[in-house]
Amino acid sequence: MSTTRWEVRTTPPKTDDPRFDVPLYTFAEAARALDVSPTTLATWGRGYTRRPPGRKPVVGAPIITAMAEVHRGEPSIPFVGLAEGMVLAAMRQARVPMQRVRPALDVLSKEMGITHALASRRLFTDGAELLYDYAEESSDPDAGVAKQLVVVRNGQHLFVEVVQRYLRRIEYSPADGYAQLIRLPAYQVAEVVADPTRSFGQPIFARGGARVADVLGRFWAGEELIAVADDYGVPLTDIEDVVRVASRRAA
Repeated sequence: MSTTRWEVRTTPPKTDDPRFDVPLYTFAEAARALDVSPTTLATWGRGYTRRPPGRKPVVGAPIITAMAEVHRGEPSIPFVGLAEGMVLAAMRQARVPMQRVRPALDVLSKEMGITHALASRRLFTDGAELLYDYAEESSDPDAGVAKQLVVVRNGQHLFVEVVQRYLRRIEYSPADGYAQLIRLPAYQVAEVVADPTRSFGQPIFARGGARVADVLGRFWAGEELIAVADDYGVPLTDIEDVVRVASRRAA
């Protein structure tokens, strides 16, 4: 495969862009936002070393952007890492083994010729075809796994529907093609977004703009939902949906 086949449409990120270099989320916060387990997210962000009995250690490098924690529990994941995690959560929903798709993710980064490929609009537009070509042309025995993420419709290579659904939740900057807003996946009624320019990237209600944590805090303190909805200007149905999700996680 040659990178000359693909038109580069994503501008390299600026070094002072807060989406890339300001830690906003702890691993636990990012895991809740993406509706995955903290252990899973830690594996994506820190990598892993497994030592099977009688065999050489198996090492997996980090696959989302995360910074070293100065103190335990401090934010270490910038917004771009959350966007990358969103894509991996989609692949996980498609039941593709992450350890076997890692080589394909490396191919995406190399073929696109950009950093943070998982947070780029080009993943949405070109990623499925790149993965299909990789699976067709590679001699790697794990390459065929990439085809589990791709379907062919009307002669076009597209991601399977569950991945498409997640990718459609990411809004990309028209200026550089990188993620600038995420509509979080756990909710059925409420539209909850992560926007690095608002509330330090913490999840907020799209309708009303209140932080999810603030609304839940008042609910856990015993306040009536209708009163909380009135105070924050958030639809009651949205708050009920968020409470349902939070209660499920706490159970």
